[in-house]
Amino acid sequence: MTRPLSRFLGGGDALARLQDHAARLRRLQGVLDACLPPQLAGQCQVANLKDGVLIVAARGGAAAVRVRQILPSLLERLQHGGHPVQSIKVKVGTPEQTAPERPAPQRQISEAAKADLHDFADTLPADSPLRASIERLIRRA
Repeated sequence: MTRPLSRFLGGGDALARLQDHAARLRRLQGVLDACLPPQLAGQCQVANLKDGVLIVAARGGAAAVRVRQILPSLLERLQHGGHPVQSIKVKVGTPEQTAPERPAPQRQISEAAKADLHDFADTLPADSPLRASIERLIRRA
C-alpha cells in the first residue's frame, strides 16, 4: 500500500512549515531567475528567506558584485510581485570543486616485449582492431 509523500510531509507542524518554506524558496528562485540578466541567472541561488531578508548565494565574487549593483531594482521587482522581502543580502558561495585530473600513468615495455608484440601483430589481419590497438601500444610505449 503506497501513500503519497506529501501526505506525510503535511502531517506534522514542523514538517508542514518546512515544506511551506521550501516551496516559498522555490518560488523566489523562479522569480529571481526571471529578474536577473541571463548571464547571472545560473550564477545565483536563493539560500534562505528569514525575517524579510532574502539571502542570495552567488557562485563567485564577480557574480556577487554584479548582483549587488542591481539590488535596488531587484528588491523593487520582488516587492511589487508581492513577496515579503525587505532587504537582500548577497553572499559569495564556494565554487564547485572539481577533482584534479591525474596524469595518465607511464607504462614501460621492454624492447623484447615490443618485438614479441610486433611479431604477434604481424600475424593478425590488417583490418583487425586488435592489431591496430597493439600497434598503437607499441608506438606509445
